[in-house]
Amino acid sequence: MKRVLFFLGQLDDRDLEWMIQNGQKIELKTGETLIQKGNYVDSLYILLSGQLSVCSNEIDGEEVALLGAGEVIGEMSFLESRPPSVSVISKKTSVVYKISRNVIELRLSSNPDFKANFYYSLALFLSNRLRKTTDRLGYGIPEEEDLIDTKVLDVVSQAGARFGQILNKFSEVKLSVNY
Repeated sequence: MKRVLFFLGQLDDRDLEWMIQNGQKIELKTGETLIQKGNYVDSLYILLSGQLSVCSNEIDGEEVALLGAGEVIGEMSFLESRPPSVSVISKKTSVVYKISRNVIELRLSSNPDFKANFYYSLALFLSNRLRKTTDRLGYGIPEEEDLIDTKVLDVVSQAGARFGQILNKFSEVKLSVNY
């Protein structure tokens, strides 16, 4: 769950409330595809519960990664506007927060503070993911694997509370299964 903390920790309370109001919760049954390799992604996702498999392709694809609660999904396609090179499939029943690219882009264009915070949070998130990948490939420094920059550490508890807010808010809302 640590990765969502990088993302939410850089947003302020107004940004979080805006995200909650403008996103929706979807449920994926086991085997359902959230993101299909080669198809453009029109939303950014946060895995609230369950487990997703990142695969090189849907049919007999090699599992590249297993994602748990707190993972941000679709961020690379959001940044690059390119279709993904992997598929993301529900390994078991999962609940995902979804916010559309169009809604985010409208907010980014009208709110410079949100824009700065949003892109900084994505940069921290992707930096952490790259470090983990480097460590997994054997090129990192094992004793530094779980170290967090002190600037980031200062906002981790607040980010955890924000993730809790999202979970609480969406536990009140009826699930939307159309995405």
